Amino acid sequence: MIRSGMRPTDVYTAEDMYLRDRTGFNNGNLAYQYSIYRTLWQEETELVPDGLSTDPSRAARYNEEYDAYIIPLADAFREDFRPQLRNYTALIKQLNIPVIVTGVGLRAAYEPQLEQGFSFDEDVKEFVKAVLEKSAKLGLRGQITADYLKQLGFKEQEDYEVIGCPSLYTFGSELKIRDLNLQRDSLIAINASPVSSEASLQFLNEVIQKHPNYYFIPQHLDEFHLMYAGGPDISSDRQSYPVSILDCYYKEGRVKYFTSMPSWYDFMRQASFSIGPRLHGNVIPTIVGTPNVSFVQDARMRELAAYHNLPHVTAEKLSEIQNLEELLGQVDLKSAEKVQKQNFDRFIDFLDANQVPHIYTENRDRKEAPLDIEIAALTFPESAEPITVLTGVPLYERIQTASRLLKERHQVKVDYENHRRDYQIKQLTAQLNQTKNQLTNEQKAKQSLETKLNESEQKLTQANTRLEKQQAEIKHYKGTLNRKAVRATLKVTDSLAKLKGRTP
Repeated sequence: MIRSGMRPTDVYTAEDMYLRDRTGFNNGNLAYQYSIYRTLWQEETELVPDGLSTDPSRAARYNEEYDAYIIPLADAFREDFRPQLRNYTALIKQLNIPVIVTGVGLRAAYEPQLEQGFSFDEDVKEFVKAVLEKSAKLGLRGQITADYLKQLGFKEQEDYEVIGCPSLYTFGSELKIRDLNLQRDSLIAINASPVSSEASLQFLNEVIQKHPNYYFIPQHLDEFHLMYAGGPDISSDRQSYPVSILDCYYKEGRVKYFTSMPSWYDFMRQASFSIGPRLHGNVIPTIVGTPNVSFVQDARMRELAAYHNLPHVTAEKLSEIQNLEELLGQVDLKSAEKVQKQNFDRFIDFLDANQVPHIYTENRDRKEAPLDIEIAALTFPESAEPITVLTGVPLYERIQTASRLLKERHQVKVDYENHRRDYQIKQLTAQLNQTKNQLTNEQKAKQSLETKLNESEQKLTQANTRLEKQQAEIKHYKGTLNRKAVRATLKVTDSLAKLKGRTP
């Protein structure tokens, strides 16, 4: 079983994704999940998505139906992931099958103060301990996360190992970045998130002024809703970030949101260059050979850019760079090629240490994979057109479809909440009955104990009565014995006196 919302072979349209989230709110999650599927996909191995569930009550079924549970994660060591982390811990503790974490990281500032700790430290400790009971070691995304676990008391190589992000190993041990030949009309892919620095966003806006054949590649689900249906607006406190269809990226129809990795790969193969502060927004072009540059502004990006030697610049330094030409003069666009082989081998060694079967057992340099044959036989939809470029009947149909799907999505949420609450009520009822049974058993045990105590008190009283009687008898016997002894003594004395009187 693989932690994921869908298989790589599942073909979902934009309408399917609009109705139900299968990505975990961020379609960048599909990237590292696809890599795990491709690496493990073999004829004798059946791979099943868990639907991104963290429900501990599924443990019995998992134990019965699966041989192992593979959990690829992103920056899961963070405040807003604590409920899921706790659920995973409760679930994993009940499992009897191996549980392998193939990548997890810390979300923190660019210069994290690890010694000060985080609010989620105890949750992370319990999660790591639970996983270590079911696997040889954890795979971490970078050195900052390794330093964090060391701070929590875990041991490098023994408890965990840095293996990077599996998405970089999607197509094997080799990267081959194409030479950059950037022209004014070259196809440019830009990426950003609602928390990207203002300097990053302004730099991207300057790039598209000189290269108008661009596409913005958002990754959050609410941005897909914005592109597909025109709203609602998203939230961001960055002045330059596009939050509505009135912003230039959407108004110009220069937005693409991918519902599958094959369609995302295909687009990035066509692009001449990719740039921005999103990790997988630049990992995907990296693995298909497209030159790219990442903007790094937090610990998550920092440790991964360092480990995979991705061409990058810090958000702080970016503010000092005048234009794209100057930036390109400061980075090595092919730097990731230099560490790919050793990083890939370390990843495969990690899988071997955890006894995870994979396609590279006989040949670590293989290029083809069984999954590729499955993918080639399928047709995946390209990104839907932004609603802003539609006119006439297609526009009316989109509005009608979005309205219908919105109602269905609302009903899905209502049904889910009702199901969740019904399940919670059943669980609480079961817990209540169990507690009642425990109390009943405790009351019975208490009554039994009280009965035994009363019997013991009665026996003790009887014993005390017998003891008092025995003591009285002993006293009487002692008195009688003393009187007899005195009389005997007097008698002996008298006898002696009489005997002395006869003595001549």
